[in-house]
Amino acid sequence: MALGPVEVLVLSFPGSQFNGAVIPELERLTSNGIISVIDGVFVTRDEAGDVTFVEFEELGENHDAARLAAVLDQVESLISDEDVLELADGLSPGDSEAILVFEHTWAKPFRDAIVESGGILTGELRLPGLAVDELLDELAALD
Repeated sequence: MALGPVEVLVLSFPGSQFNGAVIPELERLTSNGIISVIDGVFVTRDEAGDVTFVEFEELGENHDAARLAAVLDQVESLISDEDVLELADGLSPGDSEAILVFEHTWAKPFRDAIVESGGILTGELRLPGLAVDELLDELAALD
């Protein structure tokens, strides 16, 4: 079974102040088949600057971030230790982050329709919403 497009998101939590408010939206997205979270890692940088990370399902029941394990559809171990360390490079001491690897499951039927119609997806480009907002603000300022 072919995966849809896969994306990696890094959610940073200054001061490690993760309160779980993101969980209901992740549950909505996964239960509606929009995305499937296929891998995830919780990362912390201690005050000495050392980085540690653990898979969500290994956090234990009492850790707030362990709630993320419940939205994992399947664990594919797609993110390597080297990837985690690179993505944690900008993490400040005392902060934490959740690295989520998710599949755009909504795109699979669309991909199949493209193929069935004889088409080929020949390009893909993702623009962060904040970058688009900044560009639109700059263009508006020119008027």
